[in-house]
Amino acid sequence: MSEAIDRLLDSPEPAVRRLVRRDLLGEESTDDVLSGELVQALLVDRGVHPYGKWGGAHWRLVSLVELGVPPGEPRCLAAVETVLDWLTGKGHRGRIQVIDGLTRRCGSQEGNALAVCCRLGLAADPRVRLLAESLVEWQWPDGGWNCDRRATGRRSSFNESLAPMWGLFEYFDATGETAAWDAARRTAELLLDHRLFRSLRTGDVIADSWLLPHYPPYWHYDAPQALLILSRMGLAGDPRAADAIDALVARRRADGTWRAVRPWWRPPGARATNVEAVDWGPVVPHQLVTLNALRILAAQETGEPTRTRLPLGSTSANSRIP
Repeated sequence: MSEAIDRLLDSPEPAVRRLVRRDLLGEESTDDVLSGELVQALLVDRGVHPYGKWGGAHWRLVSLVELGVPPGEPRCLAAVETVLDWLTGKGHRGRIQVIDGLTRRCGSQEGNALAVCCRLGLAADPRVRLLAESLVEWQWPDGGWNCDRRATGRRSSFNESLAPMWGLFEYFDATGETAAWDAARRTAELLLDHRLFRSLRTGDVIADSWLLPHYPPYWHYDAPQALLILSRMGLAGDPRAADAIDALVARRRADGTWRAVRPWWRPPGARATNVEAVDWGPVVPHQLVTLNALRILAAQETGEPTRTRLPLGSTSANSRIP
């Protein structure tokens, strides 16, 4: 692990160095997150719809908060206004359908936005509370969410459920709203019952791609990203996560680092769709996949939840979303 940490500490991106010192070494850092090339590029307004792949504010903000931009950063706050205007506007919410008593909703959109807003210090905003209330209201009986109008209701979508679990946990962490924690915990049970990637009926791997670490994950599900969110919830040590952790460890390279899979984005300047706002660098080794893998293993070893920020304050521990 020490060799991998040394490599991460040599990263040209100050955000990576700061996160390594904070999360893996327990040290203070003077690295200026906002000065990094990745962060600077992600802060640039691309002039596209907030959900535009992958330069829209929705996606850039997820990357920015995961790189540790400080709460209240003005350019982030300006960007998040466009996201909230979109997700809480009448045009968007008026198209949400309820079929057979189940809300058909791409919960990853509200989930990512909820997490972003909480990280940026906006958990008390009424629009952010609306996102949290809505996700709780829309949750399916099995603990997930689904936008498929044809789905029977027996199973929700893992792709649409991981980000809401993250967002609701962040909302609970910021406000103390236990209904958000309860909903996130129900999603965690859904994932853990499946050992994060196995069929309940056969025990087989549901999709080979679920075992591969991707960065950024966007709205796509994979077991390493699920482990990261579970580790923040203090659940990385659950015995049902062991298969996924074993699979993650098996992918560790000889030098202690991990490689990433890059199927969903193309570098800036590419003449194609799905062009990213930044180039996330070489896939071998991948600094952020390696950082996240080491965070997961550290959380499993200690049994303590990983901390992503200082609490922003809380409400009564007994308060609930109505």
